[in-house]
Amino acid sequence: MYQIKFGTDGWRAIIAKDFTVENVARLTEGTAIWLKKNFDHPSVVLGHDCRFAGELFCDTVAKVLCYNGIKVFLAKDFVSTPMISLGTNTRNASLGIIITASHNPPSYNGFKLKASYGGPLTPEKTTEIEPLIPDSSVTPLDELKLEKFESTNLLEWINLEDEYVAQVEKSFDLESIRKSKLNLAYDAMYGSGQNVMRRLFPDATFLHCDYNPGFDGQAPEPILRNLLEFSELIKVAGDIDCGLVTDGDADRIGLFDEKGNFVDSHHIILLLIHYLAKYKKLKGKVCTAFSTTVKIKKMCAHYGLELETVKIGFKYICSIMVKEDVLVGGEESGGIAIKGHIPERDGIWMGIVLWEFMAKSGKTLKELIAEVYEITGPFAFERVDLQLEEAVKLKVVENCKAGTYTAFGKYKVIRMEDMDGWKYFISEDSWIMIRASGTEPVLRTYAEADTSAAAFAMLAQAKKTLLG
Repeated sequence: MYQIKFGTDGWRAIIAKDFTVENVARLTEGTAIWLKKNFDHPSVVLGHDCRFAGELFCDTVAKVLCYNGIKVFLAKDFVSTPMISLGTNTRNASLGIIITASHNPPSYNGFKLKASYGGPLTPEKTTEIEPLIPDSSVTPLDELKLEKFESTNLLEWINLEDEYVAQVEKSFDLESIRKSKLNLAYDAMYGSGQNVMRRLFPDATFLHCDYNPGFDGQAPEPILRNLLEFSELIKVAGDIDCGLVTDGDADRIGLFDEKGNFVDSHHIILLLIHYLAKYKKLKGKVCTAFSTTVKIKKMCAHYGLELETVKIGFKYICSIMVKEDVLVGGEESGGIAIKGHIPERDGIWMGIVLWEFMAKSGKTLKELIAEVYEITGPFAFERVDLQLEEAVKLKVVENCKAGTYTAFGKYKVIRMEDMDGWKYFISEDSWIMIRASGTEPVLRTYAEADTSAAAFAMLAQAKKTLLG
């Protein structure tokens, strides 16, 4: 029996190896038991993204839930994770479920759970579901037809794309963006943001906005090494003001300036704080994950905002957003949320906020980053993922736990923090961090320094020390 365990953000596994109809049905049965224990009349908003066999797995979930007497609102066509979260929130549904593996390689699929508030289900709740998952599925899937459940009103088809577009149009000054003459570009990475963006910004330049469930063989993660084609498109065009990228399920953001330079999530978080605090005069706590830039501390001090650092995983940020007044919540991987929207990562929403910032200020992205640097000073952040054998990865982790690393070559460690991974400070503004992936055979190494070259030099030395 394969044991299903929730990771940083739901359950993910390789399609046809462990991510099978049988295991999806098992997990859904455990989820159904949990729903019936916790809600008198449980309901679920359900959908899938663009991954291979998403519809098959989504139908499996729908059949199991309806068979257990649970009302299902089933999304038409593929949808993004933020659409499921928004739909769950607007209906006050008991749960949202989306079949997605987000940014993982195309061989993976996954199962994400969303709460009624429109954000990730808390770790405490997902932990309650795991022991309820049966050893084998008992649902007679082959005998069940969705049409039958539709006729008894247990299944209702919904259009989450229309709902999301309406929410965007209500929440943004889209007219100012359209009248600004900004020339915009968007790379969907073959993900589920493609249809919405074509509707909202039909005059933009589009890349990888086709249905390709294999993502052309590349993980749909919006980091620079995966986006060189988009960067080149912007450079060759010469007249594009900003390029937006979202991942496979459109909850993470990537960004490019007018020169085709990548703007990472750390700079995006700082830009959002700057825009909301200075230009929109909003207040609230800032909540960021352990792997984000230390410059956020300077920005928060400048605007008198409280800062809280949490473990990596947006669910930890979300758990604070649902209880407290949070202005911006964000993580290094490109998952960011802001006040006035659901407590959920939303790459498209964050991109439109920044396009609105550019339109209303009349400034380029580079000029707006210069405003940020006036407060924080310049910096660069780099990350290198080391593909390692599990034994090597575990040995490095054990060394970190044992306090083995006091220097990385010439880079002497002045202090260390270990909230989630190990962050070794070389100075108060520069650091090296080591963290093992929870979903892949990967050791992530991060560095922040004054320049990109300095950060890469730190990472090269870290690799040498860790593997030497």
